[in-house]
Amino acid sequence: MIKNIVHFNVQQIADSGQCFRMNNIGNNSYSLVAFNKYLEIEQLDKNQVVFRCEDEDFETLWADYFDLNYDYGNVVHSIHNSEDDFLKKAVEYGEGIRILKQDLWETIVSFIISQRKSIPAIKSTIEKLCMKFGEKKSFEGKVYYTFPSPEVIAEQSMEGLQGLALGYRDKYILNTAKTIANGDVNLELIKQMSREDAILELKKLSGVGEKVANCVALYGMHKIDAFPVDVWIKRVVDTYYGGFFDTNTYKGFNGIVQQYMFYYMKNKYKS
Repeated sequence: MIKNIVHFNVQQIADSGQCFRMNNIGNNSYSLVAFNKYLEIEQLDKNQVVFRCEDEDFETLWADYFDLNYDYGNVVHSIHNSEDDFLKKAVEYGEGIRILKQDLWETIVSFIISQRKSIPAIKSTIEKLCMKFGEKKSFEGKVYYTFPSPEVIAEQSMEGLQGLALGYRDKYILNTAKTIANGDVNLELIKQMSREDAILELKKLSGVGEKVANCVALYGMHKIDAFPVDVWIKRVVDTYYGGFFDTNTYKGFNGIVQQYMFYYMKNKYKS
């Protein structure tokens, strides 16, 4: 099906560092596995996007996953009317980015893995994890693997996690899976918490510190006022904001601002 969507760019979303199972399959087409479903999505032009999936899946899953009901035009308009020259340029460069509504458990594991790893390495490790412990499925002849549940990972031994390029993160993932599987940390309750409380609860998990917890809050719970600070955002703040960025300026959508900053800095000034 073809949808007309303003402020939506598949390539920018795929390369924005928030999702690791969205892969280019040629030209402007991408495959995605999320919530045990497979999607192919293609950008035809600036505002036209093709979703290759069941109609019901689009209505019940993908429209919400890609945050199609949020008014990104209002965010773009607010920034354009500000006096923030750097952020204006960042928006012009990446205004097609949207904050995905990802599975919380998958996001936790993905960002534990992401520590001190490049994006290609993160993608490779996650795919290995899914192929080894996930469920094998197919959609129109395309084989894919679902993301394994915490219960499945919790049943493994440290030796069982070998060969996935997890490195020192293997114990974090195993301990986190056990903590969630046995109910010591309840993900459904975390979803209902405020951003501040959710971050505190997430930091009880093995391998989850301040940055990972903020990433999980933003990308796994759609707490769009979260503002994760990684090396790229720190570089932005130090270079363009004198070492301090006042998040109150964009209160209510700091996470979207953070994505514009990250994408622009990482791609425009990566050299």
